[in-house]
This record gives sequence, C-alpha cells and structure tokens, in this order.
Amino acid sequence: MSLYGTMRTGVSGMNAQANRLSTVADNIANANTTGYKKASTQFSSLILPSTGGAYNSGGVTTDVRYSISAQGTFTYTTSSTDLAINGKGFFIVEGTDGQEYMTRAGAFTMMDDGSLQNSAGYTLMGYEYSSTEDPTIVVNGFDGLQQINLSSSALNAKGSTAGALDVNLPSNEPDGYEKKTSLVAYDSQGNKRLIEFTYTKTGDNAWSVDATYDGTSVLPGGTPIAMTFDSEGKLLTPSPATITTTAQTLDGANLNALSISIGGSSQLASAFDVSNGKIDGNGASKVTGYEISDDGVVSLKYSNGELTPKYRIAMASVQSPDNLKPLPGNVYSQSNESGVVVMGYAGTNGYGSIISGALEDSNVDIAEELTSMIESQRNYTANSKVFQTGSELMEVLVNLKR
Repeated sequence: MSLYGTMRTGVSGMNAQANRLSTVADNIANANTTGYKKASTQFSSLILPSTGGAYNSGGVTTDVRYSISAQGTFTYTTSSTDLAINGKGFFIVEGTDGQEYMTRAGAFTMMDDGSLQNSAGYTLMGYEYSSTEDPTIVVNGFDGLQQINLSSSALNAKGSTAGALDVNLPSNEPDGYEKKTSLVAYDSQGNKRLIEFTYTKTGDNAWSVDATYDGTSVLPGGTPIAMTFDSEGKLLTPSPATITTTAQTLDGANLNALSISIGGSSQLASAFDVSNGKIDGNGASKVTGYEISDDGVVSLKYSNGELTPKYRIAMASVQSPDNLKPLPGNVYSQSNESGVVVMGYAGTNGYGSIISGALEDSNVDIAEELTSMIESQRNYTANSKVFQTGSELMEVLVNLKR
C-alpha cells in the first residue's frame, strides 16, 4: 500500500464530498426559484490493480445529474400570464442573444412592447393562431416561431360577413301586410351600418323580403326574395334558406356581402316576432385583457367583449430531458445525450396542459438537502482524517532516518 496513494484517495473523497455540498448549496439557494430542477451528485469508485499482495487504493469520482423530468408542485397566483405546465414539455423562450431555449420557468410579465418575459429576461415564443387548423410547426427545430405579443395599443375592427335572422310571419294577416325589422352590421372600418329587412305578404303561405341600406336595396338586382311556407308554417323557399346581400362601398369603407340565414323562420297564427337576430363583426375596440387556455391558445379580450385568438404557445421536449444542458437563467439547451428537440402543442401528442395563473415550484426537498449536507459534512471530515493519518505515517517514515 502506498501512503501517497492513501493520501490521494482521501483527497478524492474530500473533492467528491465538496462537489456534493456544492449541489446541495445550489438546491437550497434555488428552493424558491420557479421551475428549478434539483441537481444531485452521483458517486463512482475508481479501483487500481493490486500487485504482489499489495493493495493500491483508488478513489472516487462524481457525476452531476439533474432531475429535470420531475414535476414540481404548483403555486396559484392572480396573474393570467403566470404559466405552469402540468405534464411533459417545456416553454420555448428567446434570449437576448436571439437564440431559443427551453424552460419550465413560467413567471411571465407583459413588457412595454407587449412581449411576455419571465424573471430571467427570456421572451415567450409561439405561432400565429389559425381558426381553421393548428399552425404548422417545424417538428425538429425552432424555425417559424415568433414572440407572443399582447400589445394593447392597437384597435381592432372586423367587418361583418354572416348572420342569422329568424322571424315568425303572422299567417292570419291579409295580403299586402308589411312588417320591418333590422340588423346592425359593421363595415371594414368598424362603422355601424343598419340593414333593414321588410317582409310583405303576397298570398297564402307566400311572402317577400327585401333588404335595404339607407333606403336602397342591397339584394342582387334589387329584387325582393320570395319566401314560401308549407301548410304547417315551415319555410320551403328560398333554398338554401339564406338572404345574400351585395358588397357595398360606403364613405371609403367596404361593407362585405352578407350571408344571412333565415332557416328558422316560420309562418304561424301569431304576432310578428324575431326569435333570433345576430351578425358577426365588431366596431373599433381596444384590448382590455387576455386569456390563455389550457391548450396554449392566447386570446386578446376587447372592450366590446369579443375574445380573439391571436397566438398558440409552442412546446418542446426531448427523449431524455434529464440530460439537457442547464444554462444560467433556469433554461436548457439540447445536448448530445438528450436527443433532438421535438415540437408540439399543449394537450396533444403526450404534451402536458398549460395552467394560467399558476407557477411550477422548485422540486427541491429542503429536508432531504439538509440531510445530504450533514452526510457530506461527516464524510468530508472522515476523508480528511484518512489524509491526516497518511500524512502522519509519512512523517513517521521520514523520522526513521534520524
């Protein structure tokens, strides 16, 4: 047995325990860091070959591992931009260097420019929302992502295109009986345009309807539409049961062609009545708030009460999350051992759901860390005694010469 080897073994033991104490210190320091994943030190023995009956002491080496895949608990907040992931996946954020990273730290705050940044200064990324299909994503990369922006400085106006107007026309009125009602539509600049509908009885089970704006018919050719009913008062024609108006240019704004469904209209021995009257579109209104759904759809809430989807939050994952490369700011990047980044959306393909108004807590257990600290302290002391004993034996050996 080499006394120098014994001392080196003691030193390797002290270094290993110092590494363990370092991860414990990091964990305790970040016990309240949103989305933090604890680090742990794993020990592995180093064994040297023994010769001639003499034992050569080896030592110990360490490897740091991260519990990135371990879910933390949730703390609920009053901010709808505080986001937590319940299940698999990471938020995609952009750093000041223009590079994309992954994180579970969802304490996002809206900045002056409308972007969402977390406490480390990373900006939340996503895709523009589509009402017809999920935005197309690049499965194995971050191409196509853009910053999610909740800016409230812009006004929103949406021109009307469709609606419904279901009425009851009194069957017991004489021919020539006339009744009017109206719907408010919106042009391309958000101006209100009153469309008036005039119903005239033309015979048994027969009526005509005209649609006018400012006294002028907006029906194709200016011709009223014939409406006929069966003996039970159910609408037979037109088929399809739709009133279609022509597009108009009014004071420099466009009033779209309107498709008004009248399929719920009836002719019964009762007073004229409107059972359903609605139209889409809205006038100019400001953003007053926002909502984020559990599948990551970010919607802007306007002063007129309309909720308009604008973005879809992107999520990412890798085959081995625990092997991601941790970086300052509680973010991660792909490593050789983690596997490639795979993109997706919350609630699909195994990805977790997004909780708005909540934050994922650190997965550090303080009691466990303090226990590890005590163990490391005792083991460090024991290894120092091995080193001290080896040193004393060396001193004895040197003094034999005297």
